[in-house]
Amino acid sequence: MLDAYMRRRIDPALDRLGARLAAAGVRADTLTLAGFAVGLTAIPLVAAGWTWAALAALLINRLADGLDGAVARHDRLSDLGGYLDIVCDFLVYAGIPVGFALLDPPANALPAAVLLFSFMGTGSSFLTYAIIAAKRGETTEIRGRKSLYYLGGLTEGTETFAFLAAICAFPQAFAPLAYVFAAACWITTVSRMLAAVRAFGAPRAG
Repeated sequence: MLDAYMRRRIDPALDRLGARLAAAGVRADTLTLAGFAVGLTAIPLVAAGWTWAALAALLINRLADGLDGAVARHDRLSDLGGYLDIVCDFLVYAGIPVGFALLDPPANALPAAVLLFSFMGTGSSFLTYAIIAAKRGETTEIRGRKSLYYLGGLTEGTETFAFLAAICAFPQAFAPLAYVFAAACWITTVSRMLAAVRAFGAPRAG
């Protein structure tokens, strides 16, 4: 919901830094994979109870995620880059709740499972819409130039980062925050399914 708003405010600074990195020979895929490696460290950090360190790892991960696209726009956008970006993002998003389940299984395992179930809804509704939109030749740049079609929703990248930051800052509130965010994810999933019905429901000629 907030991604388009945030992109208008942070893209100019990211674009300037991305241009400098691209000129220095830094590759977008290198940033993606480096950020992914740092993001994965948040899982054992959370499991060990070092949630502020996990938040720092998440911040570095999100910075790399913003910069890889900026570098690619000054170097070259690639299908592989778009693929790596999405896969790495989803694995980090899903991994942090697993860290909380490991931190306190009796209190956190069930809300973590519910949350991961809701992530399957948002992820699958996002990616399948992008696949069919690409098949139909549809494009959008409402969230900047991307390697695939981005369909919005109540819970996008900005909201997901805010949620993950909140549970790292307030780990004792993981369970209620997880249930609230899972409900928001299902609102997103249903809204995307309805958008797909409107966009793809009519039979195609031929």
